[in-house]
Amino acid sequence: MRRIEPERRSLPITVVDLPAPAPAAAHHGHQHDEEAGEGERTLGQPAPCLLFVGDAGISEAEIAREMQFHRAPRPEQARADAARALVVRELLRCEVERLGLDGQVRPAAGEPIEEARIRVLLETQVEDRRPDEADCLRYYEHNRARFHAPDRIRVRHILLAAPADDAAARFKARAEGERLIAELQANPVLFADFALRHSQCPSKDQGGELGWLQRGQTTPEFDRQVFRLRQGLAGFPVESRWGYHVVSVDAIEAGEPLGFEQVREQISDYLELQVRQQELQHYLLALQERYGVRGLQEIEALAA
Repeated sequence: MRRIEPERRSLPITVVDLPAPAPAAAHHGHQHDEEAGEGERTLGQPAPCLLFVGDAGISEAEIAREMQFHRAPRPEQARADAARALVVRELLRCEVERLGLDGQVRPAAGEPIEEARIRVLLETQVEDRRPDEADCLRYYEHNRARFHAPDRIRVRHILLAAPADDAAARFKARAEGERLIAELQANPVLFADFALRHSQCPSKDQGGELGWLQRGQTTPEFDRQVFRLRQGLAGFPVESRWGYHVVSVDAIEAGEPLGFEQVREQISDYLELQVRQQELQHYLLALQERYGVRGLQEIEALAA
C-alpha cells in the first residue's frame, strides 16, 4: 500500500459525515430560486447570498436552516460549520450531475435519493484501500501504550438520592455527603455501617460494594468522575443524575498490554478510516478547484 503524504495545501472546507440529513432546499432550492428570480425572502426581501459554489448561490436562509444540525458554543462557529457542510454537498451534487451517475443510483430502503447519489459518487470516485500487515504492525510498534485491556477499579459507595430537578433536595444530599465524608475520614471502618443506614442503593446490604468496574459500566457522569479518583475515600461527594455519592476506591488495576494479534483488526479499521479521510480531502480539494468556492473564507474568518 503506498503511503499517503501529509496534506501540503490547506483545504478551506472540511469533511463532513456523509450521508447526512439535510433540508431538501440545501441541495437544489437556491438554484431553482435564482432561476425563477425569487429566492428566499425575509420581511419581503431576498435573503442575502454571500456564499457561492461556481455560479450557484447558497443563501443565508439556507445556512440558517442548516445551523440546527451543527451545534457550537458560538453562533459564528455554527454558521461556519453549516456553510462548510452545504458547500461540500453542493460540490458533490455538481459532480454527480457532471458525471451523469443517476443511472447507477439504487437507493437502499429508506435512503433519500440525494444521499444515494452522493454514496454512489464516493464509491466510484474515491479509492477504497485497506492497510496491509506492515502498516498495521508499524502503527502498533509506535503506539504500544494505547493498546491494553480496560483499566478497572473496585468501588464502594453510599447513594444519597435526590431528584435532578429538586434543587433543595440536592443541596441537602450534598451537605449530608460532606458530613459523612468528614466522619469517615476520622473513622474509615464505619463505611459499611453508614452505607446500611444512609444509602438508597440496593448495594447498601453489601456495605455499598459495587465490585470491580470498567469504564462504561455505570451512569456516564458517575463513570467519568470515579475513574479520575485516586485510591481511598474521595474527599468530596460525587454527583450523578441520581443524587450524590460518598465513594471509596478500594483498588485500581491497570489493564494488561495487548498483543498485536489482539488489536490488528482494530488498527486496520482505524488506518483505513484515516486513509479514506485523506483521499476524500484530496477529492474535495479537486472539486473545489473545478467548480470554485467564494465566500467561505470570509464566513470562517468570522468564526476564528
